[in-house]
Amino acid sequence: HVQLVESGGGLVQAGGSLRLSCAASGRTFSDYAMGWFRQAPGKEREFVATISRGGGSISYTDSVKGRFTISRDNAKNTLYLQMNSLKPEDAAVYYCAARRYGSSWAYWGQGTQVTVSS
Repeated sequence: HVQLVESGGGLVQAGGSLRLSCAASGRTFSDYAMGWFRQAPGKEREFVATISRGGGSISYTDSVKGRFTISRDNAKNTLYLQMNSLKPEDAAVYYCAARRYGSSWAYWGQGTQVTVSS
């Protein structure tokens, strides 16, 4: 199965930007749809964005539309999340996930912490 490792989290002021990366290994990256999820303390994990295997289909949760951009580079086996205009409510552990066509989100990274100061 595919292994996922996130990076790029950190502390940023409100209004700032971060770029998260998710490096994949172990299987053919382009076989998987990819997604970003996040979990804030005391809250359930929530969907942030998803991108299809070829990158042609993308969706976002409403709260990040216009601020976050998901992308992938299949040649580099890497998923990205560009986060702009960050808000304190965006603070969470961010996870990347992978799924094969027609399956559930079965593969997860360890997460990367994003902290947004007001």
